[in-house]
Amino acid sequence: MKATEYCYDCLRKLACQAAELATDNQQVKTRAIEESLKTLHDNFSLDCVSIVIATKMHHLIKEITGNPDPYLPMKDREVELGRQLSQQIEVEHGNFRSCLKFAALGNAIDFFRPLDIVISDMKEPVNFAINDAEQFEAKFTHASRLLYLADNAGEVFFDLPLLKLLRKGASVAYVVKSAPVQNDITPDDIRRAKLEEALGEILTTGTATPGIDFSLASPEFKREFDSADLIFAKGMGYYESLSELPISGRVFYCLRAKCQPVADSLEVPLNGSVAMLR
Repeated sequence: MKATEYCYDCLRKLACQAAELATDNQQVKTRAIEESLKTLHDNFSLDCVSIVIATKMHHLIKEITGNPDPYLPMKDREVELGRQLSQQIEVEHGNFRSCLKFAALGNAIDFFRPLDIVISDMKEPVNFAINDAEQFEAKFTHASRLLYLADNAGEVFFDLPLLKLLRKGASVAYVVKSAPVQNDITPDDIRRAKLEEALGEILTTGTATPGIDFSLASPEFKREFDSADLIFAKGMGYYESLSELPISGRVFYCLRAKCQPVADSLEVPLNGSVAMLR
């Protein structure tokens, strides 16, 4: 999915947010914002994918502030929120549709939105505006290898029931970012949450990018991606990046359309949930 004019303002807000979180030093913060906004101005184009620009901005902010993980405190809060809320919401563990809706519910977590609104949204039932669950189930019966591309750190508890269910039918790797970017989950986040055993096989993209930039991804991830029978892709970042690839019928997007450009691209209402096989 290519960037839209709306994305410019969103990326500008992202630069200010990341710098604000990265340091308390006002002089350093100001420099980080100025330099990242210059990067945004110099690189923004309607022919590019917005995550490529976001990656450059995040790298610059981390370099200037000396903070390798500006979103760490936010991630830890979201993990605890996810842990608590996941225990309050019923899920039928042996039922694919129930586990899928539970996983989608976790995608309501969003670092741009106040936590009280996120909590309120997560108490509402999931009704998919696009629902290809049946087609995915049919394909999954013939799959031997699946990559589960994880999104935000707080979603991990909502991923677990579906991950465990899928592993009854195929080999499944839980794929996370190799280094911090935004509030995406990393191996360090998994260790702090003491979830290594629960999550089983864990791979990384080899990148610190929202979604995936294949020009930066590790050779191992690219081999795994190319050879997997199915890809389960959580969140808007993966939709924005993977939708640029030719349609293969093996990528299953599970996300909440939290911004208007993504909603428009999917032709669903803003904040609509999607379970789409493409």
